[in-house]
Amino acid sequence: MNTANYSAVFEFVFLGLSTYRPLQHFLLAFSALFYVIIVLGNLLVVFTVILDPHLHSPMYFLLGNLSFIDMCLSTVTVPKMLSDLYFGNNTISFQGCVTQIFALHVLGGSEMVLLIAMALDRYVAICKPLHYLSIMNPRMCTMLLSGAWVIGLLHSVAQLAFVVHLPFCGPNEIDSFYCDLPWFIKLACADTNRMEFIVTANSGFISTGTFFLLIISYVFILATVWKRSSGGLSKALSTLSAHIIVVVLFFGPCIFVYVWPFPTVSVDKFLAILDFIITPILNPTIYALRNKDMKTAMKRLTHSHLNPG
Repeated sequence: MNTANYSAVFEFVFLGLSTYRPLQHFLLAFSALFYVIIVLGNLLVVFTVILDPHLHSPMYFLLGNLSFIDMCLSTVTVPKMLSDLYFGNNTISFQGCVTQIFALHVLGGSEMVLLIAMALDRYVAICKPLHYLSIMNPRMCTMLLSGAWVIGLLHSVAQLAFVVHLPFCGPNEIDSFYCDLPWFIKLACADTNRMEFIVTANSGFISTGTFFLLIISYVFILATVWKRSSGGLSKALSTLSAHIIVVVLFFGPCIFVYVWPFPTVSVDKFLAILDFIITPILNPTIYALRNKDMKTAMKRLTHSHLNPG
């Protein structure tokens, strides 16, 4: 990417979450605390899955990777936001902005596919339990994970391919705390209606389509269980409830930001906080604290490290 081909704009200015200093101090403390919890919580899940042989199964393999992606998603945006709140330097270079957009869409696209893979895993486990290990074998898990990263990469490259050639000559203010395509495109010195439609079609429709595909798959799983045994429905619903909560909270902000025809800046900022600070905490909270196998594995690892003899 050659900056000379872009324009005279070499940096962007974030307007941030608020200009009211007491609120900025609260947001700084709140975000810093939650970011530490995100990093430590998701790392705990990742290392527990890696180190405990009892968790070397398809479900926990996918869960560990979901924790890793959630942690990376927060790391792409939150540290920069914390720095801006603390130092007041709300600028980002042109290349930094493009890099942030690229990373967000790689990780976001990968997480979408990974959530589909987790839904497939739950479908096989609940509806075809006798064939679970033969279908969800290590090769299948590796293919699903590789496919998630490849699709995320292709999605991000396809997004940026449409917009990197746009001219930017000012203004350079982004009314948010991070870079993303909807605001990036609006700053271009050109007619961007076509580009905005392409971005909506790529990100918005994909998010919406994936969300409904996942919800339909969960309904199908529950209907299958109910037909076989109404007694097993509550157990299946308990197993899937965590997935459904994560899916709704992950896709809700994406769908609103890219598809909603009447954007509201304050709502977009709130949804961004939900996506980068709140939702990544839910993964270790919901999956680890509600999961008996995960809690047992954490206790085993803690015991083995505290009592190595």
